[in-house]
Amino acid sequence: MLLLRCQLKQAPPQKVSFRFCVVMGKQQSKLKHSTYKYGPDEIIEERIQTKAFQEYSPAHMDTVSVVAALNSDLCVSGGKDKTVVAYNWKTGNVMKRFKGHEHEITKVACIPKSSQFFSASRDRMVMMWDLHGSSQPRQQLCGHAMVVTGLAVSPDSSQLCTGSRDNTLLLWDVVTGQSVERASVSRNVVTHLCWVPREPYILQTSEDKTLRLWDSRGLQVAHMFPAKQHIQTYCEVSVDGHKCISCSNGFGGEGCEATLWDLRQTRNRICEYKGHFQTVASCVFLPRALALMPLIATSSHDCKVKIWNQDTGACLFTLSLDGSGPLTSLAVGDAISLLCASFNRGIHLLRMDHSQGLELQEVAAF
Repeated sequence: MLLLRCQLKQAPPQKVSFRFCVVMGKQQSKLKHSTYKYGPDEIIEERIQTKAFQEYSPAHMDTVSVVAALNSDLCVSGGKDKTVVAYNWKTGNVMKRFKGHEHEITKVACIPKSSQFFSASRDRMVMMWDLHGSSQPRQQLCGHAMVVTGLAVSPDSSQLCTGSRDNTLLLWDVVTGQSVERASVSRNVVTHLCWVPREPYILQTSEDKTLRLWDSRGLQVAHMFPAKQHIQTYCEVSVDGHKCISCSNGFGGEGCEATLWDLRQTRNRICEYKGHFQTVASCVFLPRALALMPLIATSSHDCKVKIWNQDTGACLFTLSLDGSGPLTSLAVGDAISLLCASFNRGIHLLRMDHSQGLELQEVAAF
């Protein structure tokens, strides 16, 4: 077994001070973050950095459960405050707040190239909102017996698939708001849903430790991937539709991983990404704009965001968001930006920098 040595550069003990000053109506602060960069010699170097970043007015007054990108400027998020918020993460301005759910928001899903999006809640309801419309929901979809834990919009925006802890998937007509298909699998407690680009297939993770591929034409299971050893918490499909990733719960490093799967003919497991120490709550494919290799990012309850080489499984960079609490959701903002939701510190805006090798920095929080 290859043993890795950890070299820690320690600075002399010193007091950490926090300074806040108003800049154009917003707060600016300096906070300490731990970063871990992985070199080709496999020696880990830890650096403690003090980075200036913008601290905007918070989008939520409680834990943020989920965040998703509406476009290259705006995100939508939901949390324990029962509120859905549309936020301009480039300017730090709240665009609109949407209130209608009776309990915590569990999922949000955006309609591509649109100002419309859906939210799901522990109140078993799904609501459709329009950023440019009323603050009241355009539609209220009721059909599940338990908390809704999965939302996925079809590539042509005509259908919505919802999943729940009641072991059921429902397919809805977006225009009419009517349920058109229903399927139920015993013990299939849905944790996440996503639609395969340009295909009639829906990917789904479950508490039964499996990953299922559904055919929306009749809502039948088209393929079931080999079961993992731990609950699968989240899934995402690559832009080309050829691969997907799922991640799992765990503790103490056991089961805290992401897995890359082939969605084409063989549908085999391709690679695993191990290094988190608590549940991995979210995983995303990163845009290929600047990197020389395909990358994957993961966020975990261990307060860390990691960037991985998709092909080799090597961890290239780790950003520890100290004091954030468990990280609950991760979304791609633009070619170099990530949005990361957390228990204690709202939403973090992270930016990738390739000027001196791959780095990930927190540049704002809201």
